[in-house]
Amino acid sequence: MIPTRTRVFVVVAIVIAAVCVRLGFWQLHRRTERKARNALIISRLDSAAVDVSALPHDSASARFRRVRVTGIADYEHELIFAARSYRGSPGVNFLTPVRIPGRDTAVIVNRGWVYSPDGATVDESKWRDTSATFSGYVEEFPSGAGSSYASRPRVIARLSYSAVAKALPYPVAPVYVVALGDSVIAPDRLARLTVPPLDEGPHLSYAIQWFSFALIALIGAGFVVKQQPAGPSSAASRPS
Repeated sequence: MIPTRTRVFVVVAIVIAAVCVRLGFWQLHRRTERKARNALIISRLDSAAVDVSALPHDSASARFRRVRVTGIADYEHELIFAARSYRGSPGVNFLTPVRIPGRDTAVIVNRGWVYSPDGATVDESKWRDTSATFSGYVEEFPSGAGSSYASRPRVIARLSYSAVAKALPYPVAPVYVVALGDSVIAPDRLARLTVPPLDEGPHLSYAIQWFSFALIALIGAGFVVKQQPAGPSSAASRPS
């Protein structure tokens, strides 16, 4: 008869294996969701650019759509998004309000990245665009409260709609535009950002790991059971 301690061990191993299998399928489900999201992003990024005024009001429906923003860049109220690493170097992103003629609401354009040793201080006047039109894709503001530097309210530490709206004297759109263009780092111009990575992430490898853990748990339980000594009836039936 299998000892109680061994039976408990086997039950625990089976429970662990079941949990690991469930986590493995969860990772596969997340991989499927990510592939569907990537397909949606690609379809929107491949679409023709439209004027920002033609975007749907729902921010989720507008996200990743190609747009053009034409207006007056308000560099006097430009915001600095601090601590932005780009290709391993510290720097900042410029969040520039663009005032569109005939509209009270400004559109924030993330014009790109420049190097900053401390990730917060930069001479803004050196990095102004000469063009009044920006092309890129729509992005949602991160959820949450957001924050800015106490002594420098135009330096955003954690991006959010509330942090941006609080720093500006006029209304801003609920989404912003990431300007696309030359992303090469250069000393005389800012580097435009790139589209988000569209890989499948680590979900498949994580799923394989969870399934492996489940298999190890079951093999371990089987090994422990096999190592149990034979019962009295088995011993008695052996030839002398």
